[in-house]
Amino acid sequence: MSGHSKWSTIKRKKGAIDAARGRVFTKLIKEITVAVRAGGGDPDMNPRLRTALLTARGQNLPADNIKKAIQRGTGELPGQAYEEIQYEGYGPGGVALLMQTVTDNRNRTVGELRHMLSKYGGNLGETGSVGWIFSKQGLIEIDQSAASEDQVMEIALEAGADDVRTEDGVHSVNCSPQAFDSVKAAFEGKNIAIASSEVAMIPSTSVKLEGKEAQQMLKLMEALEDHDDVQNVYANFDIEESLMEQFSAA
Repeated sequence: MSGHSKWSTIKRKKGAIDAARGRVFTKLIKEITVAVRAGGGDPDMNPRLRTALLTARGQNLPADNIKKAIQRGTGELPGQAYEEIQYEGYGPGGVALLMQTVTDNRNRTVGELRHMLSKYGGNLGETGSVGWIFSKQGLIEIDQSAASEDQVMEIALEAGADDVRTEDGVHSVNCSPQAFDSVKAAFEGKNIAIASSEVAMIPSTSVKLEGKEAQQMLKLMEALEDHDDVQNVYANFDIEESLMEQFSAA
């Protein structure tokens, strides 16, 4: 848990989303399209689409791009034949990796992922090799400056959250995917700013990394997240925040 939380916090501080806005837009358009194909074009009836639209608007994806992505998903406009594929593998030090991709060419994607993992001291694994370590959970992060731990705890538990942890200046609220919308709405209703929110794959165990392996892992995470076909990357590394800060400043 701590590795995922620290890494997402570092990325926000680094401003990587703004620096790579074109790439972020491409991934958001893919997610909207596949969400519509999987569950229809009505966000009220399609939770995945509803989440994708909230994220897209939060990242200022133009309304016309959103409309066209929905129309490609419904078939009103022609579009790429995307397929969703989840890959499992290992990073430096035996860190477990889940890589969720959306691609129009699975041979290209798997080849590039294999090369990337090998370059940074990892390798692809078989389906099921590490998936058991992760479970789907709602994750909402609130900076400590926005609310006290007692405030966050009270609101979260009343709204149906499972757990609240505070570390490295961030309150991390965990809940079931089913409770995610109601927990998020509870904080918004109290005008408490949410730093980030997602339904993520959270690991049950972690692997402590230091030195060269930690540097390799961070480089691998950045490379994977920069890949056009990779929508999400989840890993169970635990690296000191000071090391992450040094990496992000480099």
